[in-house]
Order: sequence, then C-alpha cells, then structure tokens
Amino acid sequence: MGKIFKFGQDVDTDQIIASQYIIYPTIDEMKVHTFESLDSDFAANVQPGDYVVASENFGCGSSREQAPSVLKALGVKAVVAKSFARIFYRNAINIGLPVIVCKELHDNVQTGEEMELFMQEGVVRVNDKEYECTRLPEYMQGILDQGGLIASLNKEEEK
Repeated sequence: MGKIFKFGQDVDTDQIIASQYIIYPTIDEMKVHTFESLDSDFAANVQPGDYVVASENFGCGSSREQAPSVLKALGVKAVVAKSFARIFYRNAINIGLPVIVCKELHDNVQTGEEMELFMQEGVVRVNDKEYECTRLPEYMQGILDQGGLIASLNKEEEK
C-alpha cells in the first residue's frame, strides 16, 4: 500500500523537474525539486512505495530522462495515468519506473488515499474498489524487474 499523489492533465517534464535543476550533477540533488511548481511539498512528503496518479498526457514536453529518474529516486512505486507522452513512457521503462495506463482511476481517487497496485494482474485497488489497468507485456515486466533497460541488457550479457 502506498499513498496517492494526484496530478492533472498535460503534466509536462518541466513541471516534474524544472529545467534550471537539470544542471545539477546528480539525481539526488535534483529530486528535492520534483513537482516544485505544482506541489512544493511533494519531495518532502512522498515516501518510498507511494504512487503518482495523473490524467492524460503525463510527461509531455521535452524528452529529459531526469523526469522519470527523480520520481524513481524519491521512491515512487509507479505512475498510473490515463495516458502518457510516448517519450516519457519509454524513458520510464528504460530506467525501471513502472508506468501504468488506467483510464478510470484518476477521476475516482484523491491525494492521500491509499492504493495498491497488482501489476501482474493489471489491477489497482483503492477504497476497496478495483480498477482495471494495462498489464505490461512479459518482456517489459522483465526489464522493470531487473531495474531498467541497461540493467536488463547487462544481465543478458552475463548469461
């Protein structure tokens, strides 16, 4: 179980991590500024295992890999949205951050509610109600399980 942090539609990568912070040398230095323009307390309040829930087109804008990286570094377990910008989706999988499409969730939950995600089954549970979401293909789940694309490729080379 993790707490929900709810955001709206068209959250762009500059709102996730503003461009003035991507010059910082490490993700750990950047992560304290995550969602600063939308929720100045987000980085201080999010805990490992919490979830970001959003409406449509989450992660639009520039293709900066730092956007999913700061979420993962803060311990966000997954981002669940109605839809994602393609490059954000791809970057998230590449670094090992689960991104799940769930059309009905956003309109039926609030920030602070407890949520549980069952990725293998394609189900999210909030307030004793279940919502269907996309199940990732087995190969994508394998990438996530190994910590991202580079980690997955490195493990393939070891075999």
